[in-house]
Amino acid sequence: MITRVVRGAVAAFAALLAVSAAHAQEPEVVFKKSTVWKMLTPDDKLATYAIDDPGVAGVACFYTVPERGGVKGMLGVAEERSEVSLACRQVGPISFKEKFEQGSVVFRQSRSLIFKKMQIVRGCDAKRNTLVYLVYTDRLIEGSPQNSTSAVPIMPWGSGADAPKCADWVEK
Repeated sequence: MITRVVRGAVAAFAALLAVSAAHAQEPEVVFKKSTVWKMLTPDDKLATYAIDDPGVAGVACFYTVPERGGVKGMLGVAEERSEVSLACRQVGPISFKEKFEQGSVVFRQSRSLIFKKMQIVRGCDAKRNTLVYLVYTDRLIEGSPQNSTSAVPIMPWGSGADAPKCADWVEK
């Protein structure tokens, strides 16, 4: 039984690495704010990052995550908390680079050594012509119900250009 669990964990980890390589965008640090002071080790912080949607030009997402300090945080072995907040916005003219499935991964990041990851996924509300983004964390065995959602209505940018319809880019 332990052998099956180990094999399953190794297979899941390999799959995670393969998908992570496909979404290798590094987030940009916007700023960090200390929340718990630690005398000799790094403080616990809230860190705000920005990423551009790799499949939709003109959309950026900003997310804030807690980052543990202390000895485990300093060594990079702390399991990070599941709370993540998300805000996505139109930052330029929107254009779609490729068709996508509902719930397709925009960004994925490990939140522990092996088992926990944070994901930002994208969907399309065709009726309202709005991109909907969801951030959540999950583990190999169980996920977390903690999540955050953000919506980006697709609007014309500048003069004369019509806004694209996200429904035209969703794979059926």
